[in-house]
Amino acid sequence: MKEMENPWKKLNSDTVHETPWIKIEQDQVITPSGKKDQYSKVHFQQKAVGALTIDQEGNIWLVGQYRYAIDQYSWEIPLGGAPAGEPALEAAKRELKEETGIVAKSWHPFLYLHPSVSSTDQEAEIFLAQEVTHGTTAPDETEVLEVKKVSLKTALQMIDNHQITEAISVAAIYKYALLKS
Repeated sequence: MKEMENPWKKLNSDTVHETPWIKIEQDQVITPSGKKDQYSKVHFQQKAVGALTIDQEGNIWLVGQYRYAIDQYSWEIPLGGAPAGEPALEAAKRELKEETGIVAKSWHPFLYLHPSVSSTDQEAEIFLAQEVTHGTTAPDETEVLEVKKVSLKTALQMIDNHQITEAISVAAIYKYALLKS
């Protein structure tokens, strides 16, 4: 089979649930083995965007908050969503300012990924944000945030200790560590 060939055949698709953030679709499909089956997919209404924020001393800035879906506290790079029509870079700048009060002078595309390809079509675009200055935060009404800076070594230890488990953050920090080594 060629790399770009799609062995799946979609017969029909129904939306079974929809909010401003997600849409759950139930598809009737023919699988690659020829069997008729169902496949559920979570479609995210916004692209995930984030900022791996590195200050002048080489520290990484993290945001901590209690995450309802996993029922635990989570440390992450500043992340949010880019609604349709908003450029990913502009959304990342907005999220960084809202969540941390930080404004970065230097921005570079850093990482693009699909965090969970078996059940969702979510896309994530991460930017490297540097040359930072600090201001006032303005978190969303659903966010109670803690902001802290850590060294790269500490961030890697936090991943090893399961304090940073959010997939986009883990990928961005590991990529940065690889580039620094």
